[in-house]
Amino acid sequence: MRRTTVMEVADDATLVGQVQSGRVAAFAQLVRRYQDRVYNTCRRVCGNDEEACDLTQETFFKAFRSIGSYRQKSAFYTWLFRIAVNLALTHRQKHRLRVVSQLTDDDPLSIPVAGSQAVIGGEARAVSVETRECVSAALASIDADHRAVLVLRDIEGCDYEQIAGILDIPKGTVKSRVHRARVALRDALERRGITNDERDMAT
Repeated sequence: MRRTTVMEVADDATLVGQVQSGRVAAFAQLVRRYQDRVYNTCRRVCGNDEEACDLTQETFFKAFRSIGSYRQKSAFYTWLFRIAVNLALTHRQKHRLRVVSQLTDDDPLSIPVAGSQAVIGGEARAVSVETRECVSAALASIDADHRAVLVLRDIEGCDYEQIAGILDIPKGTVKSRVHRARVALRDALERRGITNDERDMAT
């Protein structure tokens, strides 16, 4: 039976400490641990798979270069995702990319996590397919700051305090942005003729 190494079960703080002390190989464990989540977040903010790959690589490159100055005042996850979100927001603002998303399986004002296996009926699935372009357009109409909080809150499942740390804004600001983003999304959907009943059928 293969033995489990300390490296495989080490927590973030331990791995960061190892990297900071010169054990560069420990950083690969952090990359494996978070690369999918960083990629998914970048993809939903910038709206492009290829660009998300580039942003993910840039995130970890920047994190590696800066890890010597990381003092663990916040969780490594928070610090890393602050880098990722800032890079993705800057990229989106520069290139004005169209954001493409899907309806969530359990909340019409959220965005689904990649790989969701929720099962829906044939009629609901058809409605979801028919309305997807409208939902994508509605999501694309939300400004980058509000979209970022929706991604972190409704995809990553971050709490308000975590989002505040990632975006470096007060928790009260996070709450108000999430509320305004959801209202804006709801209004945008209604302008495109997506009713509450249709949203319910698509879930």
